[in-house]
Amino acid sequence: MQDKQRFARWRPHPWHGLSPGREPPTHVQAYIEITPFDVVKYEIDKETGYLRVDRPQHTSSLPPTLYGFIPRTYCGTRVAELCADAADGDGDPLDICVFSEQPINHAEILVNARVIGGIQTIDRGMADDKIIAVLENDNIWGRVVRLDEIPPILIERLMHYFATYKSPPGGEQTVDVRGTYDHTHAEQVICAALADYRATYGQAIS
Repeated sequence: MQDKQRFARWRPHPWHGLSPGREPPTHVQAYIEITPFDVVKYEIDKETGYLRVDRPQHTSSLPPTLYGFIPRTYCGTRVAELCADAADGDGDPLDICVFSEQPINHAEILVNARVIGGIQTIDRGMADDKIIAVLENDNIWGRVVRLDEIPPILIERLMHYFATYKSPPGGEQTVDVRGTYDHTHAEQVICAALADYRATYGQAIS
């Protein structure tokens, strides 16, 4: 009798029911909430696992990359310990930005990504790191392993987006973008977020 392929009989919760990847913290799986074409900010509904409209984008700036989170991560005390002056983690899954050469205009998808660095941000006193990664097997970015291999202007666009994406024009800027870090620190942040998740929700059941 031929072996049957494993499958989920019910839709897994994207945060709690999916794997963080085949080899975290280096190679991770990202659940994508918004794309560079979205003028509305979508965010996972933590109770149901469906995408919810969070808000229209406040400015004309759109996310320069695919943007989502790494499943089974949580930004808590361990993540905050890696971010000077942060009172705690923001209580959300760990955010991730994924570079892709080809335009991907569909959200609510899964992508395999290689971690290359990150952006340290503090949102109203809480650590709110943004991991930076590249799409695995991408024709342009697939071989990138370090943040300094990405053109600086693209990283500057990411930093500008996160500095302004929660502030309406003329409004108060609530996000403090501290700068970037390399893949070594990014992997430490991911390990901390995985540990924060286990401490908060327990060991995941596959």
